[in-house]
Amino acid sequence: MYPNLKLEIFRRGLHQNHLARNIGMDETLLSKIIHGYREPTAIQRRSLANHLAVEENWLFEKYESAAQKPTVDSRQVSRDGVDEST
Repeated sequence: MYPNLKLEIFRRGLHQNHLARNIGMDETLLSKIIHGYREPTAIQRRSLANHLAVEENWLFEKYESAAQKPTVDSRQVSRDGVDEST
């Protein structure tokens, strides 16, 4: 998911279908890119960033939900490897 892309579209009061039409992209493809189902090509990234007049790297920062992040064991283990949580 690209929350900055979604945010920038919202900030500007744009509709996804209008943005897609303005840059010559299918609106279904744009929706899939915004929601992380498709990776944009370099040309698509550049085109969207230029049209929205924002930094490309910022626009395409990915969002990781808590479910996707690696979990950390909650047990406390001392330096010598002994489990101190019990």
